[in-house]
Amino acid sequence: MSGIGQEVWAVARLDFSDVLRSRWMAFCVAVYGVLGTAFVFVGMRESMVIGFSGMGRVLMSMVHTLLLVLPLLALTATGQVINRARDDGTLELLFSHPVRRGVYFLAVTVTRYLVLAGPLVVVMVALSALGWFGFGQEVNWPFVGKSITVCASLVAGYVGLGMAVSTLVRSQARAVIWILLLWALGAALLDFGLVPLMLQWRLNPQTVFLIAALNPVQAARMALLAGASTDLSVLGPVGFYLTNTLGAGALYLLGVVWPALMGFLIWLFALNNFRRADLV
Repeated sequence: MSGIGQEVWAVARLDFSDVLRSRWMAFCVAVYGVLGTAFVFVGMRESMVIGFSGMGRVLMSMVHTLLLVLPLLALTATGQVINRARDDGTLELLFSHPVRRGVYFLAVTVTRYLVLAGPLVVVMVALSALGWFGFGQEVNWPFVGKSITVCASLVAGYVGLGMAVSTLVRSQARAVIWILLLWALGAALLDFGLVPLMLQWRLNPQTVFLIAALNPVQAARMALLAGASTDLSVLGPVGFYLTNTLGAGALYLLGVVWPALMGFLIWLFALNNFRRADLV
């Protein structure tokens, strides 16, 4: 293992130990497990009347909910990493050893991302296997793979955003406010902001689509729908418009690439700031 690899591994183990102590991984597994169990339970309740709706519907409903939950989890897991380490003196102590700032920033980012994305992959595969072996349901494995990819990209985007918050906002209390504000802008105001905008200014379809696509949560949602239906019929007239202008493949690619690219660019900006800023 190279010198940089040893540094990354050492810092990653240190940060992972901190994650285990704070029970963040257990919390993520619990959130994913509760959501999955809830949707499977609802599907089984419906089966008493209309027949089991199928794992496809269960997974689709679960992932749609995760698109709102994952940004908040990612921001919460990363939004107070750097400023907390700066306040309690961890950065000063750590950088008294031969550890580079960029290596520390990379290791913490990778660790937090894997803590969020790893349990998600395990839970989604486990639910699909449960539907396949336990209930005899046919599972659309390509859709499962696409859903995992969309969620992983969205997590990457908001991990980069959260690392920027923890670097640029020195106060932990202010960081919490920024976390809630960014989550609200991306998720809570997903449709409430677009609908009044369209009604007030009567924007053309191209502008509405551009505004929606700039929101990583909305881009991920469209990618998820594109992965479920190649003709986008689930979107009605909007799906007809998008099918004839972009196509399901391009829409899915946009929803996967844009959140990750946005997060990476913001992460690079935060890394540059972290390298230049004071430790205290």
